Order: sequence, then structure tokens, then C-alpha cells
Amino acid sequence: MIRMTLIAALALATAAAPAAAQRGPVSEQAAPTAADWRTPDAEDVMVIDTNKGRIFVELAPRLAPTHVERIRTLTRRGFYDGRSFFRVIDVFMAQTGDPLDTGAGGSDLPDMSAEFTFRRGAADSFVPVADTGGSQTGFVGVVPVMTQSPMLMAMTADRKITAWALFCPGVAGMARGSEEDSANSQFFLMRQAYPSLEKRYTAFGRVVAGLEVVRAIKTGEPVAAPQDQMTKVRMLADIPAAERPALRVVDTAGPWFAAQVAQQRAEDGADFSACNLKIPSEVK
Repeated sequence: MIRMTLIAALALATAAAPAAAQRGPVSEQAAPTAADWRTPDAEDVMVIDTNKGRIFVELAPRLAPTHVERIRTLTRRGFYDGRSFFRVIDVFMAQTGDPLDTGAGGSDLPDMSAEFTFRRGAADSFVPVADTGGSQTGFVGVVPVMTQSPMLMAMTADRKITAWALFCPGVAGMARGSEEDSANSQFFLMRQAYPSLEKRYTAFGRVVAGLEVVRAIKTGEPVAAPQDQMTKVRMLADIPAAERPALRVVDTAGPWFAAQVAQQRAEDGADFSACNLKIPSEVK
């Protein structure tokens, strides 16, 4: 089955899209303190070694538990080792995860049901950054999301509202065919924001370190030989302690990030977007 057929059509529209308004630099902010950082769960970090460098993806089981478990399973099988980035569009995304390196293959596991949206309750962790009419934008961990208005919680049977990921730079999504429930093994990493994918593709995490590597991957549809590759893919928890990198990420629920949101909103004005917010990370 050919994967990403809808994305191919959407990508063609990129050339016709108007250029984004230029913004000045965000005012300098004090460096995060020790209290502003958090250490991601090693079971939720995918470490992708490529011939261009290393990429860290923090998985988001709250958004897409089935897809996250599939990523863990295939990673631990070694399924992704040696796979090429066979389709890479400069202002869009980098696609990989196909054993055929063509877009037509998948694993021996069954296709998955779509997880385009999820339900959010009042007790669930959520960091709001903007209200946009009848919806609210914020973060679940490192993933930017949009939700229905919290006022609707009182009107629903489960006291929850619908939320969905925003496909900002670094967001990791599952490729699929024309059928919504056809995602299997292929995935893509966003190089730039692409709102047209919202509620049409499943997001399962976000790059927290190595976005510059994603943007350095050779482009093409398909990519001409030699293609850049994922040389080895592991879960952070499975890397031997002696060689395991130490990763920490600024907590989006902390005061440093709140100050950054305020600065970015003041800088951008009406053009403010969660996609413009940067989440610092450190790897040692």
C-alpha cells in the first residue's frame, strides 16, 4: 500500500502558500535555573542515530497510546535500523520507517486505528498559552495541542473535551495511506509547521533535541541515492547506563516557560502561535 497519499497532495499546496510575516528576535531571557528543567522518562524517549547526527524524540502516550506502543515495539525489534529517509520535503517533513524505503511497505503487525484526537479532562496536565475564540491552545508535555473550550467539560458525559496535536516543527507523526486506519510503521518528522495535517494524522511525540539534524536531511520526492539513513534507533532506557546520554528538557509547566510565552506573545502580537515557542533541551 502506498503511504502518505494525502500528505503528497497537501505538500503540493506549499508552493502556493504566502510567506510568513517576518518577526524580530525575541527579547533576551535569563537562562533556565535548575528548577526549570525536567528529565523525561527514558521509556518515552526514542534515540535516532543518523548519518547526519542524533535525534531525540519524546513520545506522548497521552495523545496516542497505541501508536507510541507500536513505536516502542518496532524500535526494540531493531526494525528501524538502517531505514532511509526516502521522502523529504524542505518546508514540510522527513519521512522514514519503511522496510522497502519506497513508501509502499510496513511491518508484519496489523495497521492501527487512528488517534487523531484525544480526550482531556480538568485533572489532566495541560499548559494553556492562548485562547482563540471557542478553542484553547497549549501544551501537553512538549507537544503543542488545541482543545475545545474548557467550558464544554460541564456539558459532556465524561466531563472531558476533545483535543488534538498541532503539527509544529519537530512534531512526530505516523504516515498512513488513504484509509484513516492504515498507519503501520512509517513515520515523519516535521521540518516546519503544517496546520493542514491537524486531525488528519496521528501525532505521537516531538523532537526535543536534534531538530537541526532533521532539517539537514537530504531532500527529494523520492530522495536520490545515496539517501540519509537512521543507522540505529533505540529507546533511551535500553542504552547501557555507561553510554546513555543525559537528557533534560525545560518544563512547559514551569515559570521560565511561562515567561517565554509572555515574551513571545508580546513580540508576535496577533501572529502569536504555539509553533513559535522554543523548548530548550540539553544533552550530555
